[in-house]
Amino acid sequence: MKQTKKLFQALLIVIIVGALLAVAGCGKEIAVQEEMAPMQKRDKAAPKKKEQSLTVDQKDMLKQLGTPKEAETLAGAPAPATERQEVADEGFNTEEYDKINENQFKDARENPLSTFSIDVDTASYTNVRRYLASNHLPPKDSVRIEEMINYFTYDYPQPKGDHPFSINTEIASCPWSKEHKLIHIGLQGKKLDYKNFKPSNLVLLVDSSGSMSDQNKLPLLKQSLKLMLDELDDRDRIAVVAYAGSAGLILPSTPASEKNAILDALDSLQAGGTTAGGAGIQLAYNVAKENIITGGNNRVILATDGDFNVGVSSTSDLVRLIEEKRKDDIYLTICGFGMGNYKDGRMEQISNAGNGNYFYIDTIKEAEKVFVKEMRANMFTIAKDVKIQVEFNPARVKAYRLVGYENRLLANEDFDDDTKDAGELGAGHTVTALYEIIPAGSDEGVRKSGDLKYQETKIKEGVSQSNEVMTLKFRYKPPKQETSLLIQQTLEDRDVEVSRSSENFRFSAAVAGFGMMLRDSKFKGDLTFQQLAALAKSSLGDDTDGYRAEFLRLLDTARLISK
Repeated sequence: MKQTKKLFQALLIVIIVGALLAVAGCGKEIAVQEEMAPMQKRDKAAPKKKEQSLTVDQKDMLKQLGTPKEAETLAGAPAPATERQEVADEGFNTEEYDKINENQFKDARENPLSTFSIDVDTASYTNVRRYLASNHLPPKDSVRIEEMINYFTYDYPQPKGDHPFSINTEIASCPWSKEHKLIHIGLQGKKLDYKNFKPSNLVLLVDSSGSMSDQNKLPLLKQSLKLMLDELDDRDRIAVVAYAGSAGLILPSTPASEKNAILDALDSLQAGGTTAGGAGIQLAYNVAKENIITGGNNRVILATDGDFNVGVSSTSDLVRLIEEKRKDDIYLTICGFGMGNYKDGRMEQISNAGNGNYFYIDTIKEAEKVFVKEMRANMFTIAKDVKIQVEFNPARVKAYRLVGYENRLLANEDFDDDTKDAGELGAGHTVTALYEIIPAGSDEGVRKSGDLKYQETKIKEGVSQSNEVMTLKFRYKPPKQETSLLIQQTLEDRDVEVSRSSENFRFSAAVAGFGMMLRDSKFKGDLTFQQLAALAKSSLGDDTDGYRAEFLRLLDTARLISK
């Protein structure tokens, strides 16, 4: 099918070129002779036909039709070979994903501490959905399991007391390894009265470069931002900055109630030029700082495919730029659009560096989810630099591994260091993490470091009698403070079958298992799509928006593609 499509494209090029040459008066009728010998003699004697070139208008027409550059000199030439088109087509897709080194099991005696930052990004799940919708399995490194799990909300209780989130833990058998157990950790951000929210100072930083011309890029981006306008009021302010070749202020900070002016600014954006991402980010942060609202929600919303290619454009330079700008207490939201040249790894790193969150918008329905249904949770931070540290009891746990969060791991020393950046929690947000553990007493082999010469590891007396499987520590900062607060609690060991666990537990485990299968993880065991579907069906809960039902359809699509 793919080969037929390429041949058809080549044939179409030849037909178009021939038609254009005919219009230009280049086509000459050649009489066909009845006898072969005279025709051959005449061919030898005939003067060589002069090669015809296309006019500027004809070249432009071919370009608009999406034909290769070589078509500009195709007059009188044969169509490019199919093999050459194959190489060109493969080179056209320049999507980039950072390599993920999957977390391994760690010996609980040698490495009792596990530390990581929370992550509320969801971009990986919608990107995976985009691939499956086109009947392709996603690249392995595009699958970040924590973002797939956290795409969904979970039914955790609202927090009580002074802290802005509740902490929920659960332990049961592991669905993909019967000899192991799975630990579920869930945070529930406090839902706030939206009427009492502080006003917002938003700067929309829009990539209007040539790479954003596709229908699922700039046109969808403009539709998405228009949805957000209905969620704001006259206390909120919006500015629009665009960058293409060079950055420019399209609309100064304007009350959100002046919708016509804002809509006109968005409608004026046209795709064209190169991508001066660094310059655009600089200008957007300057505009946000000039209009900062003390105690308000000050945020830059960057909408792009991530294909920066002018000025400050390397990922490391952009990360350093964002790290510097976050000191002004201005948050960052990144919304990715499009396919073909999508730079996922770059946008994830920038988001992590900028006190931000990261979404991938593949449809107008996803735009509604991000900018309407979950806009307050996505845009209003109630706790920043949220870190989790788990200490496992080696008397109960032989080894453990964190499922996902490979890009959010922290050094154990970073937990108490308030200068180390971590993730943010929005109003009403849920965050979920899973640990797979090998129980103490298991005969299963675990990687260990070599014997130490100068010290030895001992378990404290009395610990073996404790039923605690782990101690959980949380650190977070209130949005306007730079000193963190500590919360601590423990989890008791229990023998519970996964079928008797909570809906939260079962559904998050099903999503994690799906991620492992898409990544072809060595830890997936003999897991099947059918098993995951049964687990998810048993835990759909109050699926008002149909997101969990859609997950079931994606499972089935992946099953069919994988055959």
